[in-house]
Amino acid sequence: MSGVSGPAASGTPGSRRAGAGGAGPVAVGEGAGARGRGRGLLVVGDVVTDVVARHRGPLAAGTDTAASILTVPGGAGANVACWAAHRGTADVRLVGRVGADAAAWHERELVAGGVRPLLVVDPRLPTGTVICMVDESAAAERTFLTDSGASLRLDSADWSDALLDGVARLHLSGYLLFSESSRALVRVALRAARARGVPVSVDPASAGFLAGLGPARFLSLVDGVDVLLPSRDEACLLTGLRDASDAAAELSLRVPLVVTKQGCEGALVARAGEVTARVPAVPVTPLDTTGAGDAFTGGFLAALLAGAGPEDAAAQGCRAGALAVARVGGRPPTTG
Repeated sequence: MSGVSGPAASGTPGSRRAGAGGAGPVAVGEGAGARGRGRGLLVVGDVVTDVVARHRGPLAAGTDTAASILTVPGGAGANVACWAAHRGTADVRLVGRVGADAAAWHERELVAGGVRPLLVVDPRLPTGTVICMVDESAAAERTFLTDSGASLRLDSADWSDALLDGVARLHLSGYLLFSESSRALVRVALRAARARGVPVSVDPASAGFLAGLGPARFLSLVDGVDVLLPSRDEACLLTGLRDASDAAAELSLRVPLVVTKQGCEGALVARAGEVTARVPAVPVTPLDTTGAGDAFTGGFLAALLAGAGPEDAAAQGCRAGALAVARVGGRPPTTG
């Protein structure tokens, strides 16, 4: 990002910028002596601005539809990081790419959410924007219109192996697999994590984008990850199977631990070709389902880091998901 001042210029603790000529990220406050496994969670993924439009009933084509509209920080990767921090992980870091238009705002929101932002400011594109249309008459189900903007322009030059210093787990947002530049980052991040023995989780993130990429290609790109966290639709799409349990079991022949998110039906935990646990959802009246899967993932990863087993971690994920759907937007409440 030569010639562009990133969030690090603001002096906020934990911010960073890539060096001139693609030298890679430098995290403020991390010296060479911090290397090695720790208790931290590193999330690499998207940071976007969500415009949430809540309406009741079908959209009226060609005219107005009354709605309540709110602009909030979002992005699957950023949401996961904030929920992990909210659920008790003390050291959560997020690598993402934003535009200069909203970099300072997103950094402030991440810090308020307990996350150390490691953001790159893109010199060309604005921050990604997602319009979330939430139908309040249909169990708060949502439809997304997505302009990825700068978020999918993360690339291998934005990675440094030093980002794994003190990290116990690496989580990659599946959105990274939907552009060539961010796929390059995924490859180097996976290689670095394997070399250090850091387990890696992936959330496929989008059934729509996944269909375009293709299941076979997605599965080849995530070969070697330790945990896969698909939604029910994503699991079925990846396997070609209609039953979520069968799909989870099939995926667990390729990934050691598969946790399938099923919304109001809870979650499935699968290992070695069989479903080993069915975790019930927490009953709740949904207000906005945006980011519910991200909340589950953040809660699940926080529990794993605290020493929970997969079934207990999935239960923690369900609790976080229930908290998420009871509020507007994809993030937990912040401290500031």
